[in-house]
Formats: sequence, structure tokens, C-alpha cells
Amino acid sequence: MSTAPQVHHETRAAEKPLTLVRGDAAPEVLQVPQVPQVPQVPAASTVSDGAPAGRSYAGPLGLVRKLADRVREDVDGAIERDPAANSRVELVLTSPGLHAIWAHRGLHELWKRPGGRLPARVLATVARSVTGVEIHPAARLGRRFFIDHGMGVVIGETAEVGDDVMLYHGVTLGGRSMEHVKRHPTVGNRVTIGAGARVLGPIHVGDDVQIGANSVVVKDVPAGAVATGIPAVIRFPKSDATNQWLDPAMYI
Repeated sequence: MSTAPQVHHETRAAEKPLTLVRGDAAPEVLQVPQVPQVPQVPAASTVSDGAPAGRSYAGPLGLVRKLADRVREDVDGAIERDPAANSRVELVLTSPGLHAIWAHRGLHELWKRPGGRLPARVLATVARSVTGVEIHPAARLGRRFFIDHGMGVVIGETAEVGDDVMLYHGVTLGGRSMEHVKRHPTVGNRVTIGAGARVLGPIHVGDDVQIGANSVVVKDVPAGAVATGIPAVIRFPKSDATNQWLDPAMYI
């Protein structure tokens, strides 16, 4: 009884060359191409709470580092927007708008902690007495925010302000409801709001908007628009640089 020949399979590594023999010919070595290895890409570092790359806000001193970074950013933003400022030291010592913003940044962190709401409200009242600016501790302010002159600015509890925003004195981000709901405006990035303007209700002000002095805004403003008047009329600036009345700065 014949038995089938046993075939032994040899496992070869992918990179080991194979030898092929054809009759009496010399052995021919076939090189099996190696599969290129994909380089390992390190996972992207996640930045928590807006921390710069290579800097962390974790740990017991994380809040201190975060506030210090925000202070530096606020000063940099203010020096770019205030032509009357001669130096950063002058701004740090004399700008009530910056003082109010810095007080709020600390009080906002206190507001979010258990049992911190009453102390935050009390200290916010003290800050208002010193700076002339009233910002509710629950309001959310973006980075590089600047209030020029400061006096008379009011920012309500549910207001949200984006990055690189500038307010002049007398601006109100107020509400039109007595309910405990979102009742204050949401302001986008790079927005300028002129002196004495009132932005009221849970409306949305888009990015790059200019709101003229003493205007009353009660409806959404699309990005890139100019809002002036009572009630505010929405316009879009034209590219005609020869007409000074088309410059949004004329309404501030």
C-alpha cells in the first residue's frame, strides 16, 4: 500500500531571499521585495484649555499659568488696538478695561467652583466699583479681549464674547428676558462695538462685524456686516476707499 509523500512546508521570513533551481542551470536567487515599513507618526498632542504647545495647565499651578498666559495675551492685544498707549507697562498700570477683564478671568474660575458663586458675585461688585465696568462672573470672554476706556460697560450673565473683540465705553451686552435662560448676546471673533452701543437679547453677532456708536442691535448680525442706527440697520462695507463714509471706523 503506497503512502502519499509527505510535503514539509518551510516558513520563510518575508525578507529572506528565495533560491530557484532550473535543471542544470546555476541557481538563481530571486529577491522578494520587502514591504516598506510605515514610519510611526506620533499622536498629535492635545491642547487642553487653549494651552500653547509644550505647555500644560494641569497640576496645582495650572490655573496660575493659564491666567498668566491670558494676561500676556490681553496686553499684546491692547497695545495693538490702543494708539494712545506708549508701553505695555503703562497699559498694565492705567487701563481700567484690562483691570476689569483680569478681575473677571479670576472670578469666572471661582464662579465654576463649588461654593464659589457668592464670593464671585461679591468680588465682581468690588471690581465694578474700582473699574467702572460690570461683568457678570458667569459671562464667557474670549482671548485678547479689550475694553477701551472702560467706563459704563455692562456684560450680562449669559453673554459670550469671542476672540480679538474690542468694546468702547458705554457698551451694553444685555438681556430682554426675565427667565433663567440664555438671554444675552453671543459675539463672534474680531468684532468691534462702538461707544454707547446696546446689543440686546440672545442674538448672534457674526465674525468681523462693526457696530456703530450708540446703535441698538436687537437682531442677528451676519459676519462681515456693519450695523448702525436705532434700531440698527445692516450694511456691508464696499471696497470704495475714496468714500470716507464707507469706512466702518466712521461709526465708532
